[in-house]
This record gives sequence, structure tokens and C-alpha cells, in this order.
Amino acid sequence: MEPPVRLASTGTIIHGVSVGEVLGVSTLADARLIAGESGLGRIVQRLNVMEVPDILAWVKPHELLLTTGYPLRNTPQSLGRLVADLDERGLSALAIKLGRYVDELPDEMVEQADRLGFPLILLPNDVGFDDILNQVLTDILNRQAAVLARAEEAHRALVQVVLAGGGLNEVTAEVAQLLDVSVAAVDGSGRVLAGAGADDHLAVLRESISLEGQPLPAAPGRARSFASVPVLAGGHHHGRIVAYSPTGAIRDSDVGILERAATVAALVVTRQEAVNAVESKYRADFLRDVLTGRAGTAERVTARARAFGWDLARPVTVLVAELDPDGDERSAQDRLVACWTAAMRRHDPRGAVAGFSHEVVAVVDASIDATRVAKDAASAFADVPPATFSTGTSRPSQGAETLPEAYSQALKAARVGRQLHGPGAVAHFDQLGVYRLLSLVNDTEELHAFVRETLGPLASDVDAENADLRRTLQVLLETNLNVAETARRLHFHYNTLRYRIGKLERLLGNFTDDPHLRLNLTLALHVLRMRGI
Repeated sequence: MEPPVRLASTGTIIHGVSVGEVLGVSTLADARLIAGESGLGRIVQRLNVMEVPDILAWVKPHELLLTTGYPLRNTPQSLGRLVADLDERGLSALAIKLGRYVDELPDEMVEQADRLGFPLILLPNDVGFDDILNQVLTDILNRQAAVLARAEEAHRALVQVVLAGGGLNEVTAEVAQLLDVSVAAVDGSGRVLAGAGADDHLAVLRESISLEGQPLPAAPGRARSFASVPVLAGGHHHGRIVAYSPTGAIRDSDVGILERAATVAALVVTRQEAVNAVESKYRADFLRDVLTGRAGTAERVTARARAFGWDLARPVTVLVAELDPDGDERSAQDRLVACWTAAMRRHDPRGAVAGFSHEVVAVVDASIDATRVAKDAASAFADVPPATFSTGTSRPSQGAETLPEAYSQALKAARVGRQLHGPGAVAHFDQLGVYRLLSLVNDTEELHAFVRETLGPLASDVDAENADLRRTLQVLLETNLNVAETARRLHFHYNTLRYRIGKLERLLGNFTDDPHLRLNLTLALHVLRMRGI
């Protein structure tokens, strides 16, 4: 899960100083740490004075609590529990003056503070609380102002990068320089889009991204080696900005700058998406014109294709990937285009690919196995079930002039392949055979009538035996009425098959002696195999 984006409202203290730094101010020069040394890194963002017994109702996280012990003078036994209660509420430390109301701290309290890493500070008697409050709060506010000024300076520098036309490479380079860390911009799938920093540090960062998905955030106020912030725009998650410091010096203020960088990166990403959308439209319009024969001469087509990085002058094969019905077409279409674009980038970088309204067309080198390209795209597309697509492949095309014909072949193969094999089919135009001719018949009712007239009662599955008889008839026709071979394929006894042949002839006519009837029966069985007619 991505770490949440921090929102700091105006006037809210979001930075502070550590307990160790508080002990370094001049008013606390004579203060002494009694216990909890391991908690000196806790951050102090505010101060409070304990003058009432029920102080727990008034404390806030990251507070340094000052007290003379007056509220506890009559109940010193409660001091042992006080440390645990304050630690549970996220306080930073407890500073106390001894001698006036409380003479000494119980051993139990000191031991518990050491165990919890909760600093206990003994204050000098000659220092007033107002002096401590003024000096420490001044340091906190100065720290806050310095951090905000640094963040504002970083924001201006990052915005200037974008205004100058820079991309993710320039953004990550600017952040790496500002924070003295290694930085990478990662997309939603974990692929590194850009990076900046020392090569060995970037290698560590890439390994962390690939192994863990994203670096885990450190506890607030603690320095860390890794940090990760999401890149969000328009309610969409576009990836993240990750950083690595080998010295473990990334603090909350640095994460704030990374968040500014993520906002700027979101602008870069959305700008690039808008550019890609326009370029994609131009590519699709041009390829559509090529495939419909409206793009001009072969020389003009070749020259314009070269501007898109396509090579259409060589022998190519056209593939059409058409979404199958019953899916979320809009979202599936975007994913389909992305999967085919990635597959083409791997198999044929000079091949053309573009998305149309409900299909994707790819023009790939004829020497490349088109089936492998289709399977590669289908494997990636399988991540978004239940949507599927059917793919058709054309015959090789020798140049731009024959691309419209190849496109028609691929489109026919995709649609007939789906009719024959169902959703997700992959079919080649040359493998369609007689189905190619049957698919040219637009009057599907006429095809249904032909099947009913030819197969008679076998055209329907009202009787459960009909499908079995059709299977017997199909194998008989495939073996050219070879009774012995048909019996072997169907695992029937010879006499059982002779009985079935007699029954088929009573239903259909004397097909064993009539070649024209056998042709009609063969065609009718082919039509039945075609789905969706």
C-alpha cells in the first residue's frame, strides 16, 4: 500500500527538533539526562507545563512536558505509571525539577523510561519555565521556517524544470541534487522510468524496487535509507518517486520535497499522456488510411510510415485483434492497445500498431512468427479477465499497395475464427478453407434454412441422439465413406456402424451413392460449426 500523502494546514507545526538538540540550548546547559538515552532522537514540536494532576487529558504527541512535580507531591507512587502513560500518548520527553515538591524519582520510573526509550530530564532549579519555552519554541519555529523555505526553493526549481520542457529525467536529476540522494521515477507496474544519482546507489535502489515492490516508510521523525511517495493525478495512481541514501539521512523534511517532486512528476506524466494521445490518434488515422487504400502512393505511405518509426516497404503480415463481445469494451480496449504495443516493441520495433474503435491492428515483419506475437499479447491481456480477444492473421503482403487486402484477410480470419472456436481464437486466413466462403453469406437465415433442409431432424438437438449421429456422419464424410476407418476412429463395432449408416440414410437420403448430397451434408455440418450465425 502506498504511504499516504501528508497534508499540512497553515499554522500547523510539522517539523521540530530532537530531544538531543533541545538539551543543547543554552538555558538547559546544566540539565542532566536521567534515563531514556535511546529516545534522544524523538522529535519535539511543542511544549507543555504540568500543573494539574489529570495532565493526561491535555497532552499531545511530540510534546516536551515540563513540571516541578507539584501535582504529584501527595501521590509519588503514581510516578511509576506516568512514564508509560506519557509514552503511550506519543510524548517526546518529561523534564522535571526536583527538590521542592518531589525529592527523587522512583527506581521503577527510571527503569521503565530506559526500557521504553523515553527521556527523563532533570532541570536546573535556577532556570525558569518561560526561558525554556521561549528558547525551544524559537528553535522549533526557526527550524520550521528553514524547512519551509527549503521546500519552497525546491518547488520553484522543480516547476522551472517543467516550464523549461523537462521530463522525468530532469525532475529526478534535480531532486537528486537537492537532497544528495539517488532518485528514481517508477510507473504503476514497478518499471523504472527515470533515475539519477551514483550508479552503485541506483543499483541498490532498483534492487529494492524489484524485490520489495517499494521501500517501507520509516517511523515519523526518524531518518531512513529509503523513502517512497505516490504520483497521483486526477484520482489515478501513475507510479511513485523513490529515493535512497546510503547514509540513512532521509528525514521528514526530505520526504516533503519528494512529495513536491511527485506533484511535478504528475504534471509531467499527464502532459506526456496528452501528447501520446494526440500522437496515437495521428498514428491510428494514418494506419486506417493505409489499410483502406486512402493514404496515397506507395512512396508517400512508406515515407510517412518512416516518420512514425514504421517500415511498411518490406514484406509484412497484418494481424487484427478484435475484442470479443460481453466485456467492458472501453477499459478493455485501452488495455488491449497497451498489450499489443508492448508485444510489438519486443518482437518488431519497426512494426506498426494502432488501436481502432474496438480492435487493434498490427503490421509485423513477415519473417516473424505472428502467432508468437499474438500469444505474447494475449498473455499480458489475461491479467484483466473476463475480457478476451480473437486474432486474425493475413497472408504475407509484399508492399503498401497490398496492405488493404491483407487487412481484409486478417479481419475475416479474426471473425470467422471466433465463429469456429469461440472467444480468444487465433486463426490464419489460409486455414479458413470453406469457412471463408460461408462467411461471405450475409443472409444468416438462408444459411439456417439450408441446414434445416439438408440435415432434417439432425439439424436440432431436440433428441439427444442427434449430436451423436452428426458426429458419425462427419467422420464418414471425412474418411470418404471408409467404414472400417470410421469404425476405428469412433471405436464402434463394424456391424454397429453399418446399422448407424442405414439409420442416417433413412433420415437424410442415399448419401453413400449421391456425391452431390454428400457435398451438401458436408457444407451443412460446416455451417453448424460456425458460431454466432
